[in-house]
Amino acid sequence: MEYDAFVPEPGRAARLAAETAAAVPGGPLYGVPVGVKDIIHVDGLPTRAGSALPPEVLAGPQATVVDRLRAAGAVVAGKTVTAEFAMTAPGPTRNPRNPAHTPGGSSSGSAAAVAAGLVPLAVGTQTVGSVIRPAAYCGIVGFKPTYGRIPADGVIPNAPSLDTVGLFAPDAAGVARAAAVLCDDWRPMAVQPPPRLPVLGIPVGPYLERAGAEALEAFHDQVQRLRSAGFAVHEVPALADFDAVARQLFILNRYEAARSHAAWFPRYGHLYREPTAATVRQGQALDHSDHARASRERELLRDRLLDAMAARHTIDLWLSPSATGPAPLGLHTTGDSVMCLPWSYAGLPSLTLPAGHAANGLPLGLQLVARPGADELLLAWAASLSSGTSSLSPM
Repeated sequence: MEYDAFVPEPGRAARLAAETAAAVPGGPLYGVPVGVKDIIHVDGLPTRAGSALPPEVLAGPQATVVDRLRAAGAVVAGKTVTAEFAMTAPGPTRNPRNPAHTPGGSSSGSAAAVAAGLVPLAVGTQTVGSVIRPAAYCGIVGFKPTYGRIPADGVIPNAPSLDTVGLFAPDAAGVARAAAVLCDDWRPMAVQPPPRLPVLGIPVGPYLERAGAEALEAFHDQVQRLRSAGFAVHEVPALADFDAVARQLFILNRYEAARSHAAWFPRYGHLYREPTAATVRQGQALDHSDHARASRERELLRDRLLDAMAARHTIDLWLSPSATGPAPLGLHTTGDSVMCLPWSYAGLPSLTLPAGHAANGLPLGLQLVARPGADELLLAWAASLSSGTSSLSPM
């Protein structure tokens, strides 16, 4: 089954054959089929962004991320389904772990395509939780790099100061292989064992309390397993002002979404689905001073999180549940992105690993968050955390 992960494409077999024949031989991703979220421009394929707008209105030059994929020998398998304009109105994609449940959003098709084994690699985007959450819901690895580390040109914007191109793969090694090609200024140390285990921090406070009981129970079990394996794990008070943080991200996101659609919405607003139109209207009601304050608060939040990492225990990675629980029943919602919210707002790199199952058998995820620019270490350390054990010596 394809779980409606890919956008229907007439003549797909012929295009794939031609693209495979033209793939750059010897590249690090030679012959690897890749799904590309349908807000990312790909030469030879229309961009519809999950919307009813005419695709010629949305057309643009091929994204740098696709240039890099093709230069590395990868083959674009097709466009993957997205929530409308990468916001909240779901597409038709179903969760391969249980088709009655959402795969998450907005990168629903990318996550489902990898989870179903249709492709070993897919590209998505995250504004708040659109890589980490669907990867967790579908039981795979999702990686959101440091904000700006993968160029976002050629991507239809949601909120440009938050939008981040991210990756999906069955395991951390698959993500690291692609990240080395796609991220700016990648340091080869990513493929080498780090010199020590990371020191882990649990952000104790109102943020963590947003997770559901089942997610928290599984999270605490995972933390205990890591401690037993020799990892140092410290509880660190953090995000005491989480409600205010969430409000400021909402303002930043909505304001920028409205400006991103300023040319399209007046003409094509009647074609927008209601949740998307509501987001644009909310942003239209905000002014520049609202946005300026939200931008300042973002910088302050990043500073506070980094200060907390440096204080007392020198935390390398924050740990938290990747989502509030398993994938919700039904396709009317993409789920709650709140567990990704502060890290996306601050622009920090994050990654989710599969971490057990809920009582209904659906996957749960463990979220790892590093300092800005520490993407290589995040991926290198992820390999040791994925099993809860490591041959490395603890600090």
